[in-house]
Amino acid sequence: MAGRDVLDEQADHSALRAKYREERDKRLRADGNEQYIEPTGRFSHLLDDPYVARSEREPMLDEVDVAIIGGGFSGLVTGARLKQAGVTDIRIIEGGGDFGGAWYWNRYPGAMCDTAAMVYLPLLEETGHMPSQKYVFAPEIFGHAQRIAQHFGLYDNAALSTQVTALEWDDQSSRWIIHTDRGDRIRARFVSMGTGPLHRPKLPGIPGIETFGGRAFHTSRWEYDYTGGDPGGSPMVNLADKRVGIIGTGATAVQCIPRLAKDAGELFVFQRTPSSIDVRNNHPIEPEWFQTLEAGWQHRWLINFATLQTGGFAEEDLVHDGWTDISKRIRDRVVADLGAGAAFTPATMLKAYEDSDDEKMTEIRARVDAVVHDHSAAEALKPWYRQLCKRPCFHDEYLLAYNEPGTHLIDTDGKGVERIDEIGVWVAGKHYDLDCLIFASGFEVGTSTARRAGFETTGRGGLTLSERWAEGMQSMHGIHVHDFPNLFIVGPSQGANLISNITQNLTEAGETIAAIVRHALDEGATEVEVTEDAEQAWVAMLEGSERAFLGNADCTPGYYNNEGRPIGRRERLNASGYPAGPVAYFEYIDAWRTTGDFLGLEFR
Repeated sequence: MAGRDVLDEQADHSALRAKYREERDKRLRADGNEQYIEPTGRFSHLLDDPYVARSEREPMLDEVDVAIIGGGFSGLVTGARLKQAGVTDIRIIEGGGDFGGAWYWNRYPGAMCDTAAMVYLPLLEETGHMPSQKYVFAPEIFGHAQRIAQHFGLYDNAALSTQVTALEWDDQSSRWIIHTDRGDRIRARFVSMGTGPLHRPKLPGIPGIETFGGRAFHTSRWEYDYTGGDPGGSPMVNLADKRVGIIGTGATAVQCIPRLAKDAGELFVFQRTPSSIDVRNNHPIEPEWFQTLEAGWQHRWLINFATLQTGGFAEEDLVHDGWTDISKRIRDRVVADLGAGAAFTPATMLKAYEDSDDEKMTEIRARVDAVVHDHSAAEALKPWYRQLCKRPCFHDEYLLAYNEPGTHLIDTDGKGVERIDEIGVWVAGKHYDLDCLIFASGFEVGTSTARRAGFETTGRGGLTLSERWAEGMQSMHGIHVHDFPNLFIVGPSQGANLISNITQNLTEAGETIAAIVRHALDEGATEVEVTEDAEQAWVAMLEGSERAFLGNADCTPGYYNNEGRPIGRRERLNASGYPAGPVAYFEYIDAWRTTGDFLGLEFR
């Protein structure tokens, strides 16, 4: 019987892989990232700020020690760490009218973070803030960004509602020259660039998108003047007699669809690929319990989360969420296999991963059947891919939305919407009349750094960063780039690459940058630059590793795997991480910056 069980298991495994490949193949497109378009024409306003009116001011023609480009959490934590290090002559330059980054722009109904607030919200101990819930909504996250800025005096000397248009290195003065759309010409000894990938909205390149005659907007520029309601969750009363369509069923749509299902007269959800919807189980944080946490608690939680989420061992799961769940399953299977005499090999790890993933995704698909009443809708809502092929979602109301009588799931069987006309949307030859069309198509990921940032960076000898990275990102630690002295890049790539909790990457980078700047100022150094040898050694180490944030070749297309297009050296370099994993990187970079040697950098 044991032999029969093994054969059955192999047959089930093969059948599931075949199903995954079948669903993937439906969605493969030759255009990859090119299927999305920039907001132009009638949609050009999507690049504007609808929240804060821009007030005119005189151009800034001065100099600062450190200019920080980007006022999201990357800029905030870097600014905070610099202030803690005694570096006070800093200026944050931000295109939005306030701090917050993605959480300044995202004000759609139901917006929240899929990572627990205790580890996602940075600098909680430093600012003395207790999150209200395990997972907090966007207004609270935006409020925390403002809290950090206020606590560390980052509003002082800031340039908000200001878009950088060019960044140029001046070799004669060893200064960066920053040009903006305000006519500013700001000189800076050092520049920290944290423009991030999640602020420039993209649209689906569907034929006829500009012809729609009703109201149309992107989720990152929600038009409450039309829908009614507000970011705090008030009902969108103006939609009660409207036929609303939404294109996209990723993480953003998962959060706003439940609100739309309750408030719209009718809701039409146009789905190309269903998301994986795991349990969120949100709950308030008890103040009495929070007060029992000892000093240094957030760092312990961060390391605990990163350890468990990447398959490591810890006595307790402090965060206990969907991110850590699958990693613990993999770990426990490996331990069981080793106890049964198996050798610790890549094959053992692969089997544990595949078995755990199959188990998890089977549970997620079973949850759809248990929640959604309509059988055909339930079948269409089941994700047929591995959990980490696409951004995992966690929500307790999304699937319930399809039980609302006015909610219609229009599944396109992987093909997407055919075209849009003046009065609605076409799918499989059928027309759907609409009053309002909402694009939940996300932000640009995978396009060039200059395009996402909105400006070009020109280093020594007129070399641009786009040219330097034409064949893929080249850096040391994901922070330093040769031929771009005194410039620091803030992001996860080529560092820890902990995608489940982006802010931990940013906080560590900010602390590293603050230590370097402090050392340079103390030593009177004019320039700080990574040597070419050190940069290439780091890149070679990354290239020698298979660890990269890219989906398996069998994955359904998405931004995790280059939209299903071939993954070459460029894509791997842009998404690579420290071979030993995030926790090892955090330990490495802490030791690197605290020794005071800063190996690989030249201070001139």
